[in-house]
Amino acid sequence: MSMEKMGKVEEHFQRALGLKKMVDRWRNSHTHCLWQITLSQRRNPYAILRMQDSMVQELALASKQLLMVRQAALHQLFEKEHQQYQQELNEKGKAFYVERL
Repeated sequence: MSMEKMGKVEEHFQRALGLKKMVDRWRNSHTHCLWQITLSQRRNPYAILRMQDSMVQELALASKQLLMVRQAALHQLFEKEHQQYQQELNEKGKAFYVERL
């Protein structure tokens, strides 16, 4: 083989070796992360339960808050429509019946 071909083969080999090292580092890192996750889950299962409980509570509060916001928006819509109907009736010389106590 000529020197030029030997250089290209060696360069290709170095690149492949570098890629293999990168893949090996990634695998080691991935395995380490999985190990850490399972270790933390085994160490403190009560923390997971507390976190799940707090998530359930937060979802319940968010649902309640969303309901309140939607009710307020609906109330505003009804009030706006009431005022619009009242204005249209006033233009025709009519009004809503309001019982006075």
